[in-house]
Amino acid sequence: MVNFWSATVYDANTASGLDNGQPFPSLNMMDKPAKNPDESIDIYFVPKAPAGKEKNWLATVEGKGYFVIFRLYSPKKEFFDKTWKPDDIKKMN
Repeated sequence: MVNFWSATVYDANTASGLDNGQPFPSLNMMDKPAKNPDESIDIYFVPKAPAGKEKNWLATVEGKGYFVIFRLYSPKKEFFDKTWKPDDIKKMN
């Protein structure tokens, strides 16, 4: 659907990259996150990586607000004609 994508976590107060203890507050396709059987990718935005999901995890900071920007580079026709879109971020227990 795209040539390249990235997801970045930003600090809600400063709008700079969230100081989350990871080298970069972002995940992209070059990081090779694990894919689901249908080729979709789940990304986890939580303070501690869920067991076995470390490759698909972006750390947040407990008690600190954040927002995510999802960038699509060279999106293809499916994005523009809306036959594909990234899913909404969902809160999970």
